[in-house]
Amino acid sequence: MDLEKQPQQPARPPAPPAQVSPAQVSPAEAAPGDSIRASDADRDRIADILREAMAEGRLTADEHAERVDLVYRAKTVGELQPLVRDLPAASSGAAPGPAPQPYAYGPEPQDGPTDNLVAIFSSATRKGRWRVGPRTNAFSLFGSVEIDLTEALFSQRLTVINATAIFGSVEIRVPENVTLRGSGTGVLGDFDVRTLESMDPEAPVVVVNGYAVLGSVEAKPKRGKFVTDLQRRLRKHLGH
Repeated sequence: MDLEKQPQQPARPPAPPAQVSPAQVSPAEAAPGDSIRASDADRDRIADILREAMAEGRLTADEHAERVDLVYRAKTVGELQPLVRDLPAASSGAAPGPAPQPYAYGPEPQDGPTDNLVAIFSSATRKGRWRVGPRTNAFSLFGSVEIDLTEALFSQRLTVINATAIFGSVEIRVPENVTLRGSGTGVLGDFDVRTLESMDPEAPVVVVNGYAVLGSVEAKPKRGKFVTDLQRRLRKHLGH
């Protein structure tokens, strides 16, 4: 007796591979470099990526603050990478390599108050360890203004100094490893800015604008003075 022929069932397509989130990856499947202890340079590199992402509007202020807190709590490279995995500036899963030590930019916003130094038949000086704001106005009338940035803490990358000297002088000194630029005019006076370009693209930039009328405005680097990395000292002081 012949068996009845059964209709053939169409073959089912193979199931797509399951998507695995980064949190589901076991330690054995993680990249070999993820277990490496993170250095200060690694943390600073990730913090720079987060800062740029917030400036571009990719992260909110709350998201940035939350991730930065995790950055300086991270102990391994593997803990750092997920914090920037969804950002375009992040590397493609590779462990971060050595990075140059960043400069000591402070946490204050770049739209802080303007500093004013005025010398009328007198003198005004700003030097030593002080926090540089984004904009400084220096005015000298039959007087002298001295601005020394060689030991200052830069709160932002760009610092603008507007200098005016009328029958007076304004002297500005900067570290040797910053970028110094200027634009100004001397009317029966001297406006002299010694242009300096730092080799480090992340170095502070100081721009001096203004004019001198029967006076002088001078800005130049001070030999032997360099911006130092204060971030590491600050983190140690705060217990990070």
